[in-house]
Amino acid sequence: MFPKLDPILHSELRLAVISILADVDGAEFSYIKKQTGATSGNLSVQIDKLSAAGYISVEKGFKGKMPCTTCKITPAGIEAFENYVAALKEYISAGK
Repeated sequence: MFPKLDPILHSELRLAVISILADVDGAEFSYIKKQTGATSGNLSVQIDKLSAAGYISVEKGFKGKMPCTTCKITPAGIEAFENYVAALKEYISAGK
């Protein structure tokens, strides 16, 4: 039987966000937006879903006088991402 894929991470944009954050200490909203090609509105919604799941933390502040949102992966997010990748590997290896 195949492992269940985490429905929070089984979204292209949310998976892209968590993948970016897994490799950095934190990333600003503008950087994530540029890397994913997402619209601001869609990215905001997906970041809220990841935050509500406890997979990322979101810090709002200012860079000079400009608002700045920074996202960081949490330990729960790292575990969920690693489990998701492991589950995908099981799917791939079953097809060989």
